[in-house]
Amino acid sequence: MLQGTGSDVGKSLLVAALCRVYARRGLSVRPFKPQNMSNNAAVTADGGEIGRAQALQARACGVALASDMNPVLLKPETETGAQVVVQGKMWCQAAARDYQALKPQLLEKVLESYERLGEGADLVVIEGAGSPAELNLRAGDIANMGFAEAADVPVLLVGDIDRGGVIAQIVGTHALLSESERGRLGGYLVNKFRGDLSLFDGGIDIIGQRTGLESLGVVPYFSGARRLPAEDAVALEGYRAAAENRPIRIAVPVLSRIANFDDLDPLIAMPEVRLDMVRAGEAIPGDCQLVILPGSKSTRGDLDFLRGQGWDVDILAHHRRGGTVLGICGGYQMLGTVVRDPEGIEGPAGETPGLGLLDFTTELGGEKSLVEVAGREQTSGENVRGFRMHIGRSAGPALERPMVMIDGAGEGAVSLDGRVLGCYLHGLFAADDFRAAFLGRLSGHQVGALAYEDEVEAVLDDLADHVAAHVATDKILEVARGR
Repeated sequence: MLQGTGSDVGKSLLVAALCRVYARRGLSVRPFKPQNMSNNAAVTADGGEIGRAQALQARACGVALASDMNPVLLKPETETGAQVVVQGKMWCQAAARDYQALKPQLLEKVLESYERLGEGADLVVIEGAGSPAELNLRAGDIANMGFAEAADVPVLLVGDIDRGGVIAQIVGTHALLSESERGRLGGYLVNKFRGDLSLFDGGIDIIGQRTGLESLGVVPYFSGARRLPAEDAVALEGYRAAAENRPIRIAVPVLSRIANFDDLDPLIAMPEVRLDMVRAGEAIPGDCQLVILPGSKSTRGDLDFLRGQGWDVDILAHHRRGGTVLGICGGYQMLGTVVRDPEGIEGPAGETPGLGLLDFTTELGGEKSLVEVAGREQTSGENVRGFRMHIGRSAGPALERPMVMIDGAGEGAVSLDGRVLGCYLHGLFAADDFRAAFLGRLSGHQVGALAYEDEVEAVLDDLADHVAAHVATDKILEVARGR
């Protein structure tokens, strides 16, 4: 199990790298994260949902996604509350304080998934969450040492030298652990190093003297990480608009509860595209050709947030000037005339006016749709693949002009002028031919070819090579086997 000295130290990518390293050796490897918090999720083969990071890690292993890989997924809906997904299915909504009382019930589910996942596997590589040194959250913990002790697994600490203070991170975390917790530490990794690795030799000596822990590797910063799907909104801070001279400018308002923003990754990878993540307090650029409204974990709340930023005015003006607007999932719902939530699924019961760019309404409720699908985008005639992950049904005249046909049924809607469109299908832009046709239509000229899925595989291989060159992977395998 890899546990970090804090959030965003690179645990997810290190787990993915180790999964690929050991899978290439012929081992049957599975990823596991007891508890995750993210609004970026993926649909599993068994009809559940897990965090996007575990989906990438499963891909690194070369195995199908399974709900047991991430048995507890917290999807934030407000500043203090989240939807709780257990073994792939929505379980309840809980405030942060109330969630602490639920943890003892969840530990049984977590251990059940871990045991089931490990059946037939040679190795399970586990990712912690946050830091094990958060002693105020230790009681009932299922994410870090609480799980490690209950499942009796060895642990490696991961520190992030790029943010500074890595010696204090590792030594301080070690000091705050209990004796039994320290006893299951098999070493540590230092991640995101920039420059001459030999300059940290003295740091390794100090950490060894203070903790008795062995360094199992100092990993240089891996710049290719930006070409892999990001797990959570922390990564949005690293997104920056591309060079000014790129011919296709796309603007994406960063909603307060933005979800599944990895839909944008194939666009970011295109050399012709400048993608602007428009943050609170900023205006949507007047010269963009396309505005994308992304997914949201709280559609009505984000409609209010959007209006509070004045983005509704910007979007309507953009459309009047001849620009195109695309909505995906929650962003698609926002394009309609109203979003109703009579049962209070995403917050207080009620309804919120949409942007009115498409003539349909949405009512939240019923079973959550979690399914992988494939179809044909109507305007381009190109095949697309992806997944639905939403609650509610949309209905109205606009749906008579669907954006996508799936198994003979329409999905989404397109305006009469073709400049407003949307659907529930996440992952649209991973389809190379559709993406090229869509961007070509948007810009008026042909765009270059990019095999996006092949690119992700190549980056995973590069990541595995990078980590294997700097980490004692044989020693880590010995630690995992209890030797």
